[in-house]
Amino acid sequence: MSSLSTHVLDTARGEPAAGVTVTLRTLSGATEEQVTDADGRARFGTEVEGATTLHFETAAISDFFPEVVLTFVADAGRAHHHVPLLLSPFAYSTYRGS
Repeated sequence: MSSLSTHVLDTARGEPAAGVTVTLRTLSGATEEQVTDADGRARFGTEVEGATTLHFETAAISDFFPEVVLTFVADAGRAHHHVPLLLSPFAYSTYRGS
């Protein structure tokens, strides 16, 4: 099992996106909700393994993308997963961070 964190960046403003609600859902049915801090970061207490979904409520940043849903596979061999979201009004990207 692995720990999980995320970082939301508002690339249009060049700033962290504070106050974004992020909901974690695991294949086993576990759910946890966090809100990004002043630095745009959220850390989850739920351990993850296998198919994992992060649901970002992004309407305050983008009228075009009121939500972003990312599903990825958490590798049990990694102690920690970090999944950042870079968001602008009309585009977003993500990557496996460290």
